[in-house]
Amino acid sequence: MLGIRVDRLLASTAIALLLALPTTASFAGSENGTDTSAAPRQESQADSAIRPAASEPAQKASNDAPATSAKPQETAAPANNSAEKPADEAKPAASADAAQPSEPAKSTTEGKPAEINPAQTKPAEIKPAEGKPSDTAATSAPATATPEAAPPAAGPDAAIAEQLRELGNGKFDRIIGSKKDRTPIETFYSNRNYAPLWITDGKVNARATAAIAYLRHVDADGLDPADYPAPNFAALSAPGDLADAEIKLTAAVVTYAHHASVGRVHWSRVSNDIEYSTPAAEPGDVLAAIAGAGDVTATLDSYEPQTSGYRALKAKLADIHAGKIDKSKPAIASPVLKVGMTDERVPALRERLGVSGNGDTYDKALAEAVKKFQQQHDLAATGTLGAATLDALNGRAQPDRVTDVIIANMERWRWMPHQFPDSYVIVNLPDFTLRVMHDGKLVWSTRIVIGKPEMPTPIMTADMKYITINPTWNVPPSIVHREYLPALAQDPTVLARMGLRVDYGPGGVHIWQPPGDKNALGRIRFNFPNKFLVYQHDTPDKYMFANDKRAYSHGCMRVQDPAHYAEVLLSLVRPGEGYTEDRIRKMFGSSETDIQFPTFIPVNLTYQTAFVDDAGKLELREDVYGRDRALLAILKGTDRKLADMPIEHRIDVSHREVMAIPDEPTWFGGRGYYRGGGRGYYQGGGNFFSGLFGRGFYSPPVPPVGMRHRNADRPRKVTHSGQTVER
Repeated sequence: MLGIRVDRLLASTAIALLLALPTTASFAGSENGTDTSAAPRQESQADSAIRPAASEPAQKASNDAPATSAKPQETAAPANNSAEKPADEAKPAASADAAQPSEPAKSTTEGKPAEINPAQTKPAEIKPAEGKPSDTAATSAPATATPEAAPPAAGPDAAIAEQLRELGNGKFDRIIGSKKDRTPIETFYSNRNYAPLWITDGKVNARATAAIAYLRHVDADGLDPADYPAPNFAALSAPGDLADAEIKLTAAVVTYAHHASVGRVHWSRVSNDIEYSTPAAEPGDVLAAIAGAGDVTATLDSYEPQTSGYRALKAKLADIHAGKIDKSKPAIASPVLKVGMTDERVPALRERLGVSGNGDTYDKALAEAVKKFQQQHDLAATGTLGAATLDALNGRAQPDRVTDVIIANMERWRWMPHQFPDSYVIVNLPDFTLRVMHDGKLVWSTRIVIGKPEMPTPIMTADMKYITINPTWNVPPSIVHREYLPALAQDPTVLARMGLRVDYGPGGVHIWQPPGDKNALGRIRFNFPNKFLVYQHDTPDKYMFANDKRAYSHGCMRVQDPAHYAEVLLSLVRPGEGYTEDRIRKMFGSSETDIQFPTFIPVNLTYQTAFVDDAGKLELREDVYGRDRALLAILKGTDRKLADMPIEHRIDVSHREVMAIPDEPTWFGGRGYYRGGGRGYYQGGGNFFSGLFGRGFYSPPVPPVGMRHRNADRPRKVTHSGQTVER
């Protein structure tokens, strides 16, 4: 009995000691019984974490990771404590308890491990056993938040989800034509357990209704609603048919977002003299944005350009669709007017066309303005005021061409950056103008000369990084061997008479023109590196800026007032450093000097044959390079289904080097070489040497690029701080 009493006493003492231990103590018995109460609580988290999962391996991985952590109500200390044990000790209890609760989630996935998105298995990679409580805390919230964001489909939507899962098993391709789009779309649905986006409780939801309504009216943005067909959900009831309709609407929305973000027609199909890098909207991002959007219409509209030029054209297109006429301008009555006739309508006509003058006589200046208006509206350019011209002037029976031109210009806006920074330069090639913008306002504008029709200035956006004072012109190697060397062989003095110098060295023959008043680049060059090798520059021949149409160059742009242009640009990127026009002119000399831009300024070379001016008036310009014609032919052609796919062009290096030629007119005999007259384009054929020697291009193999010549005087560079240093 004494032994029994002693044993009971010892047992009671042991129990008392055990109860007195801190709850954070670790001992082997916890695996078998002491910690079993934690298993159900851990399972509740593990179950919710794995419920979106689509396979048994992912469920097991999710169960394994939480099993090594402490109970939810405990502090960080138990987590550290659990790290003291081997991770395997905690797994049996958690996996045993988790087996039954995980079965419902497993059944919804039909045991398809291949459909697991890698992102869903990431919680299994977390290892609380390493003693990092912060890691455990950081990952526990996403584990519980995921099923709330994308719960498994329930009720009538469950059957649709099953059908979507079947479509995702290699059958999306019969609805989604683009292989590039299929993968992100399938991933999007897989991540949400194939719950439909456009259907709720077996019926079309408000999100779908808004998207369908938007797609039906994309003609407001110059697009064709037929390109984005929306299914009729109301006529469907079978889960399989609803699943098909779900994916069809998804495909239509994704296609629209792509076209809105980068264009219905890929720019490469229009010309090889166009280059843009605007990114297309990614299908997964589009669907995710719509899934979380409070306003589907605003979300879809955000993929269109947000620039003021685009918005203004959109408003004018809406006016045309609505048949609106400007009531503020009284109609001009008929009959026909010819030069020399007197009519009381003449003052109203002058005001309408912005022509100065007095009296009621229909003079030549007014006839020229009427002729220009007729050209812009695709009317017979006679200069005579007839019925068709009067209809166009009065806003009646707007020609289809005006609508087409607006649509073509809206399409080109989609190729460009959809938002502009605080400061930028925008060139309108058909308008022959350059504008500097800051904070949405015009800072300065000037006239420019652009490439002639057979050598068009490219359409693109590039960053201006620096300007060069007293530039040296280095003749491109292909031009040296194609034109200059043959000319030199026939007349050894020809290059000297042109002010060019020739160097012979190991790298080949190098021809260049030193800085000076007669330099083909003038006194300033504006550099925005690009693959077309074009730039903006000064010119010693200012008379060309007086012409209405100024398409004369090989592709580069000549600026009418380059010194003031430089002052304006430098005031934006280097304010307070005193770069006035007078200071810049004092830098003119024989030494080439670069002034770097601490902040680059985007230069947008645009092709706007239709735009809204500062007074709110729709302006039309001639299609100088035929870009409207080419684009509209694609939009209306039989191959429009492939129009949004890019094509590759063979890079013609010699062609681009020709574009880099400043094309100095005085070398070609001054004004006389431009045989188009004061108002026309350059109409001279061939080039200087074909005119001089009566022969065409000479095309021997192009040798390696020679050395780049810098002026004999040591060139200077203006640093970020504004100091001039020797290089």
